[in-house]
Amino acid sequence: MKTTTPTAPPIAFDDFLKVDIRVGSVVAAEPFPEARKPAYRLTIDFGPEIGIKKSSAQITKNHRLEDLPGRLVLAVVNFPPRQIGPMMSEVLTLGVPDADGEVMLIGPWREVPVGGRLY
Repeated sequence: MKTTTPTAPPIAFDDFLKVDIRVGSVVAAEPFPEARKPAYRLTIDFGPEIGIKKSSAQITKNHRLEDLPGRLVLAVVNFPPRQIGPMMSEVLTLGVPDADGEVMLIGPWREVPVGGRLY
């Protein structure tokens, strides 16, 4: 069992508002064998304002490829793109650690419109 990380230092509310976290729907999930750590390539639809974005996600321990399409997830959409192996990851898909420290995706448990901002 992994221990939790210490709490981050306090930030101002305006700092929180700088992080744009949106809900998206996974439209495709593929293996990503070129990644250094086991990962999937996700294609996520964030609605007409943001569009469809790509993400590399290290979620192979707790999530099966066939279960991901249609799943709602939360992601940071205003980080600069990051090169992950041969792909450009455009958003940071969010998760939390399980008891073993493996990533569990987070997202709404009921249907909500894609593109909605976390507040």
